[in-house]
Amino acid sequence: MMLAEKLVLDHLSQTLNVPVYMEHQAKDPQSFVIVERVGGSVTDHIHRVSFAIQSYGSTLLTACELNEKVKQAMDLLIESDSVVNLSLDSDYNHTDTSTKRYRYQAVYDLVLFD
Repeated sequence: MMLAEKLVLDHLSQTLNVPVYMEHQAKDPQSFVIVERVGGSVTDHIHRVSFAIQSYGSTLLTACELNEKVKQAMDLLIESDSVVNLSLDSDYNHTDTSTKRYRYQAVYDLVLFD
């Protein structure tokens, strides 16, 4: 089975028209996406994995619009052979007050079978 982080990162990188990273860069672009695994477990070859996908934009509206594109892209991930189930747990304005960067966050739960 492909590493869950790589599966989501590669899928979003191929589907979205903005850079997708797993960590901030030395100089972040205006709009980009960060994929972060926030939990998971394995039972009998069934992997349950949670991801927080953060959409950054130069305005609150662009961050919100990018979040909508992320959700559309994530919905297509169910077509992957290793994805058994995919659900949006929540999505919300998650503006980073420490850096004063606009962002939205979508939290997904995936069930993968290896």
